[in-house]
Amino acid sequence: KERKCSNEYVLYSVYRILESPVSCAEEVLPPTIQNLMKGYNKYLRPLFGNGPVTVGMSLDIASIDTISEINMDYTATIFLRQRWTDERLCFEGNKSLSLDGRLVELLWVPDTFIVDSKKSFLHDITVENRLIRIFPNGTVLYALRITTTVACSMDLTKYPMDKQTCTLQLESWGYNVKDVVFYWTRGNQSVSGLDTLQLAQYTLEDYYTSESEAVYETGNYPKLIFHFQLRRSILYFILETYVPSSALVVLSWVSFWISQSSVPARICIGVTTVLTMTTLMMGARTSLPNANCFIKAIDVYLGICFSFIFGALIEYAVAHFCTLHQPNAANAYMYGQEMQDREDEMNGIVTSIGSQALRARRREEMLSRAGSTGSSAPRKEEKPSSPPRSTCGRSLLVARRVACMLNCCHVENPHYIDNYARLSFPLSFIFINLLYWTYYLYF
Repeated sequence: KERKCSNEYVLYSVYRILESPVSCAEEVLPPTIQNLMKGYNKYLRPLFGNGPVTVGMSLDIASIDTISEINMDYTATIFLRQRWTDERLCFEGNKSLSLDGRLVELLWVPDTFIVDSKKSFLHDITVENRLIRIFPNGTVLYALRITTTVACSMDLTKYPMDKQTCTLQLESWGYNVKDVVFYWTRGNQSVSGLDTLQLAQYTLEDYYTSESEAVYETGNYPKLIFHFQLRRSILYFILETYVPSSALVVLSWVSFWISQSSVPARICIGVTTVLTMTTLMMGARTSLPNANCFIKAIDVYLGICFSFIFGALIEYAVAHFCTLHQPNAANAYMYGQEMQDREDEMNGIVTSIGSQALRARRREEMLSRAGSTGSSAPRKEEKPSSPPRSTCGRSLLVARRVACMLNCCHVENPHYIDNYARLSFPLSFIFINLLYWTYYLYF
């Protein structure tokens, strides 16, 4: 029963401390702090009714752990330091007072928050990571250790040769510009820790600070913005994506040096490279957001490589089709000579027929003249006949024109297709690569 009463007394004492910290401070705090706490009201800001209180801020970036393209955010651990002057906390002396962080509950502090934060927490191992220091002139230093996940809008059209500019914005939640004014204590030098910062895929190029005001329906609120620019390191993607995809394109060109009669070998190379390229394209998109609005640089390059690999497979299909409709390539020259001889023979036949027709016509004319003078018998009326030469000549001319038109789509030797592909495919790929890298690196 006595132990139960003792526990109830302890709980009651703690309750009194939480409910009336000022009165409890008079009992347990040192005399200097007791004098500061007399008449102090933590619910009223400094200079209440006499103008805004100025709050200076500085940041120390401990680490940037994760930068996610899928969620479009980054996670950072920061040390946030805030300074302001509270005339109610002035005391005599030349040394500052370092207080336990848990005593922050007795003081007024700014209601600062991170604007684009998705998730944040204050470190509390082994105790809450807070720092309170009071100077003789009433200046208060308040420091926090925070890990926060902040949204960052990214433009991925040049991924992985892109640059991203992210921000960390600090605002006051309830006090507008008439009550609180924020400023960076040392301008761009207010942010430290970036010189020794090591990131996995990025390189920090530049950073700067700015001051602004956030305009809402309830009024204008002070805002501080920290901007930092990141450039992605491309070496990883060259080794992981660009080199394998280019090697697959070169591998698809091996089929140009394989005989067209080796159908299984050439089909195996073509199908294997197409399937491997498809797998590589799917793997490259696993770490990227599934958004149709982003046509990234890596997608363009993989599409170019896939087109060349698929084109090499189509090239063999065309060459093999032409081989089935043409004689053997080894006899292509003999076949051409034979066709030329046949054409010459046909021309000779047409010429001889024309000459025989002309001689027959002359003979008939001579006989008709002799019959008209040497014989009184009436001649039979003859019908005029068209010259055979003109009819055969026109037919031959039309046949040659039709053959000329068909010869435009005709491949005399299908093996020439592979010869052209051996030169055209590499030159085209090199030219497109020059255009690709020039555009995405310098424009």
